[in-house]
Amino acid sequence: MAGIVNYIKESFEELKNHVSWPTWSEAQSLTVLVAVFSIIFSLAIWGVDTVFSHVVELYFKWIKA
Repeated sequence: MAGIVNYIKESFEELKNHVSWPTWSEAQSLTVLVAVFSIIFSLAIWGVDTVFSHVVELYFKWIKA
């Protein structure tokens, strides 16, 4: 149990003193960037899924006929 407590204390110390945190404006711009790329990526996946769904549907209609 002491090992876990020591790990948490050392982790907190590392985050407080040795991690370089971005400024508020950098954090905001990076958040917007991540949101935009997430939306673009989700639209691309949706498009590929839609096309693939139609191709599979046409294939099964073709083999059934």
